[in-house]
Amino acid sequence: MIDTDIARRLQAAGLPWTPTDGDLFVIDNAQLREEPFMLSSMVVETGRSRSGRAVFRFNGTTEWALDSVEQDEAVWLPREDQLRHALGEAFLALHRHEDSTFSVTLRAADGTSREVPAPHAEDALAGALLIHLTR
Repeated sequence: MIDTDIARRLQAAGLPWTPTDGDLFVIDNAQLREEPFMLSSMVVETGRSRSGRAVFRFNGTTEWALDSVEQDEAVWLPREDQLRHALGEAFLALHRHEDSTFSVTLRAADGTSREVPAPHAEDALAGALLIHLTR
């Protein structure tokens, strides 16, 4: 799972999110920032508020006393497959090195490639996606 800070940076860089079952997210406030939630029709489902804004509804099975939160109060924590998909054709390869670190080979706009190293595959993909979205 990627760090909330990098997820927040991806969100600010314009990574679109259409919530679906299985997506992980955190509620971006001091009390809940470290507690990831998973969208699931059994526990947390998507819906619309009275004003028409996207919300996440917490069903009575969670220990938190939450009813619902608006989607813009949440930060999506994309999985490895979602990060790879978001990179699209800019993604060239994911490498695992002998020291168990990873790097992503990213196609640059000028046709050259760039290596983005990180300790975990998800982190390398998130870093590559951040570069891709902000160039």
